[in-house]
Amino acid sequence: MSLDVITLLLGCQLLGEVLVRLTDIPVPGPVVGMALLFLGLVFRGLVLKTHLPESVKRTAGGLLQHLSLLFVPAGVGVMVHLPRLADEWIPITAGVVVSTLLTIVVTGVLMQALLRRSAARSSDPASED
Repeated sequence: MSLDVITLLLGCQLLGEVLVRLTDIPVPGPVVGMALLFLGLVFRGLVLKTHLPESVKRTAGGLLQHLSLLFVPAGVGVMVHLPRLADEWIPITAGVVVSTLLTIVVTGVLMQALLRRSAARSSDPASED
């Protein structure tokens, strides 16, 4: 993996952590860092390109090869909090089920709206400018 790309990833994560601590927003620092990385890639024009730089491809490939290691902290967290999960399994299960169903419904409604919009645009001869 390319050291400069790894440094960029860790720098974005650090910046995200610092912003979360300074602003006290209820979002994890790595999520803010990932959003900052995405915005940086958008402004540099690398998101919509079909041909990514070789350094990005190598780093992404290396991270994907070791993706299972990224699940170790989550697994440890589950094991550490297993008694709490056992005590509160009903609200946790209800939250997971309700949020999953809500996500499916919202995705379906949004997809139908986008399909209708796309069909309306393709049948409108004025939209072919």
